[in-house]
Amino acid sequence: LDYEIIVADSETQTETRELLRTYFPDAVLSESNNNIGFSKIVNRALPRASGRFVVIMNADVVLPDNSIESIFTYLEKSPRVGLAGPALSYPDGRRQPSCFRFYSPFTVLARRTLVGKLGPGKQELNRFLMNDIDLSQKPVPVDWLMGSALFIKKEALERVGLFDERFFMYFEDVDWSRRFWENGYRVVYFPGSKILHQHVRASRASGGIRDLLFNAYTRTHLASALKYFLKYGLKTPRYGT
Repeated sequence: LDYEIIVADSETQTETRELLRTYFPDAVLSESNNNIGFSKIVNRALPRASGRFVVIMNADVVLPDNSIESIFTYLEKSPRVGLAGPALSYPDGRRQPSCFRFYSPFTVLARRTLVGKLGPGKQELNRFLMNDIDLSQKPVPVDWLMGSALFIKKEALERVGLFDERFFMYFEDVDWSRRFWENGYRVVYFPGSKILHQHVRASRASGGIRDLLFNAYTRTHLASALKYFLKYGLKTPRYGT
């Protein structure tokens, strides 16, 4: 694959600049002196990409050999697909949920409280996590994809636009996926491409009210959820499977 690397970095340190200059001189650094949030820092980098495809990957993603070629081939052969996501796994090999149905307010409640351990809450989480679908065999249209690893057609990006910068962190991927669907592009989970993600749910440390009081990531997640529902209302559409 012919590729370019653009490093999008908030609160950039001198050591980061020196590391890139020394070990990765061909990489382009898109930096910010302050922590401006995921959406804004990625939006600064995206217009600098020149290829037919754009890939967004978090810093904690690891690419095994020959892990991504197949997803580019799939995108080339699928004119209706604008956004695709690979299968993510934890370092120990367990599958990591990375494709979902859209949130409802009840989803947030079930994920954040003991409601998720009760019957209706469990049903809601199973709906949200797509536990009723076999995701291991073939590409599956889904409502939204987690932003840790996203593969985008540049032509679709130009039509859909950049991340909504009202989302400092969290829900920008939910919103973006929804906008791809609304602009006529399919959003697809592609299990033929497998990537490792050393993921930690920073917004959930101990769970429940304690996180709300003491975990800044939890408060940011809930603030983003509120912005999302204010933008779209409480209706939960279903575009994917």
